[in-house]
Amino acid sequence: MPRFSRRSFLHLSAAASAAATFRTWTEPALAAAARRRHEPHPGATVIDSNENPLGPSQSARDAMASIIPQGGRYSDNLTDELVQTFAQMEGLNPEFVTATVGSTPPLALSVMAFCNAQKSYVTGDPGFELGMMTAESNGARVVKVPLTKTHAHDIKAMLAAAPDGGIFYICNPNNPTGTLTPRADIEYLLANKPNGSVVVVDEAYIHFTEAAPSALDLVKAGKDVIVLRTFSKVYGMAGIRCGFLIARPDLGKRVLQRGGFNFMPITAVVAATASLRDSSLVAERRRINASVRQQTFQWLDRNGFSYIPSESNCFMVDVKRPGQEIRDAMAKENVMVGRIWPIMPTWVRVTVGTQEEMAKFQSAFQKVMKA
Repeated sequence: MPRFSRRSFLHLSAAASAAATFRTWTEPALAAAARRRHEPHPGATVIDSNENPLGPSQSARDAMASIIPQGGRYSDNLTDELVQTFAQMEGLNPEFVTATVGSTPPLALSVMAFCNAQKSYVTGDPGFELGMMTAESNGARVVKVPLTKTHAHDIKAMLAAAPDGGIFYICNPNNPTGTLTPRADIEYLLANKPNGSVVVVDEAYIHFTEAAPSALDLVKAGKDVIVLRTFSKVYGMAGIRCGFLIARPDLGKRVLQRGGFNFMPITAVVAATASLRDSSLVAERRRINASVRQQTFQWLDRNGFSYIPSESNCFMVDVKRPGQEIRDAMAKENVMVGRIWPIMPTWVRVTVGTQEEMAKFQSAFQKVMKA
């Protein structure tokens, strides 16, 4: 896939028009999301957005500090270095990899590329909402299929519900449940999906578990699959914005033609490269997250609260009453917990924070649930 220069991009009027369309739905969607979120007070325990409280690694921080004097330059070679580093680590052809500003823009652009009035967007329910909002804005039907009893994506039901599917979206582990969809089910989906459709596998949370094999090998095999990665979760770079679109070159090109050219911030690029080269980072953070998560589950068990066992950095807990009431009450205790999904109105998503943050969560949650 040819790499666009900044000069050539300025002449791509179709892409520029698509980028304008992209802004028309992202701005109101983001504004609506901001209104739904409680504004945290100073000193609040913020465990509502699946951020990593550990932040960027020390190597990433050092890399950003060192590159700041070069902030007046575009330094495209740094982006190429990031792509080459990731591709070499994963055994991928670099032409299959595009650096992106996080993983949400390539998800939205993929929906714009493959979903329209004739091609539906198919997702598990509950699931990450951005693709749904994009599909609706692009005139596509949104097909939400309830998860299975084990909270995996119900692949056969998804196929049956949407013979006109343009995208079948699988977040693995899933957001908000933190649960896994078996690899065999994803392979079945690829083998039985409608012609011309693609499977988007969102691996934003895959680093938190060793139980979910990546779908990158399906990309290598030339399948109709797009894999999304981000540095926002285990790498602690949610506010810095860096990710990857990994796909066959023809699929990647189709996505990027919707306005997906990125002027990558050099701070994000060098931080991401340094993070990838830190060989112990993922395993150590996976261990920390799993330890705090398990301790929290044990506390929930001791106190009789129902929750969905998660492999990720979030989980859902059943509060046995309208979830928004609990969110509001927790906010009054200066603890911010996550949003509600309509299909599970009495369940609240909680991000796994530090041990100190989860201790504050436990104290506030116990108080609120007894009230």
